[in-house]
This record gives sequence, structure tokens and C-alpha cells, in this order.
Amino acid sequence: MRIARRLMVRGVAGGSLLALALAVTGCQTYPAGFGGMTLPSPHYLKHYPQYFPPDPTFPLQRELDSMQDPDGAIRRGGALPGPAVLPAPAGPVAPPAPK
Repeated sequence: MRIARRLMVRGVAGGSLLALALAVTGCQTYPAGFGGMTLPSPHYLKHYPQYFPPDPTFPLQRELDSMQDPDGAIRRGGALPGPAVLPAPAGPVAPPAPK
């Protein structure tokens, strides 16, 4: 009888402590008041904003350089070969003189 009563008292005490702990801590997504949302803490207002520069249009710069200069003239220290310049025409061509 004493053992059963002792187990019952310990069970009731343990259950009430568990219920008290759950009631005190609560739940972050409690539906009353916030509609089930998990809201951030107000401390985020104390942090400075961060700046992330925009990404380049082509992020792989070395690959782009190698596609634009496949022979590697820039790496060897030389200049890129320019477009071929055609000589200017000498002028109108005169018909051959009659003999």
C-alpha cells in the first residue's frame, strides 16, 4: 500500500511539473495573437545593413579572356593583332589608250 501510494504521489508530482514547464515555456508558433507566424526578434534592427556588389555579367573572367585571346598574345606580353587593314584604292582605273 505504501509503495503504490508513493508511486502515485511521484507520478502526480512529475506530471504536474511537466505540465507547469510546458505552460511556462509556451510555443513560438502559438496561434493566438500572431496567426501561427514565427516572428524575428527585434534585435535585427541593431545590425548594420550589408552591401553585396552586383555580380559581373560574365563571372568567369579568366575563361572570358582565354576565349577572346585564344593564342595567348596578351599573356606573352604582345598586343592583340588588330583587324586586317586593306589598302585604299589608288583611284579610278583609266581605260587603256587606243593604238
